[in-house]
Order: sequence, then structure tokens, then C-alpha cells
Amino acid sequence: MSDIADKLIKDYEEKPLSELADAPVSALQGVSENDAKLLDEAFGIRTVRDLGTNKYFRWAQAIANLAD
Repeated sequence: MSDIADKLIKDYEEKPLSELADAPVSALQGVSENDAKLLDEAFGIRTVRDLGTNKYFRWAQAIANLAD
């Protein structure tokens, strides 16, 4: 889990994966509270799970992977 812990803000580093999926996106390092607000307004993304399963992000990732 240490490889994931360094991607999170301190408050979430020790949380189990089952809780991390439903943590706010601001639990991710580099995602500010304002970024989280904008993601919610633009895409309805509130949690790490929402971000990871968002269809637009998945489409973009698939296109990027295929282009490599």
C-alpha cells in the first residue's frame, strides 16, 4: 500500500482501500479543494471512485494508451 500512500494527502495515507475509493478527490495529492469543486461542477465527480470511473476520463485514457 506504500505505493498508493504517497499519492494521497497525509490524512488518507493510512486508510484502507475500501475507504479510499469513497474518499473525496481532494484526498489525492495535487487535487485542491477548488479543483474538487470544479470537478464536481463540471462532471459530478465527488469521490476518488467517481474520478476513476468517469466515462470521459476512461475514454481519454483508452485513446492515450492506444496512441502509444
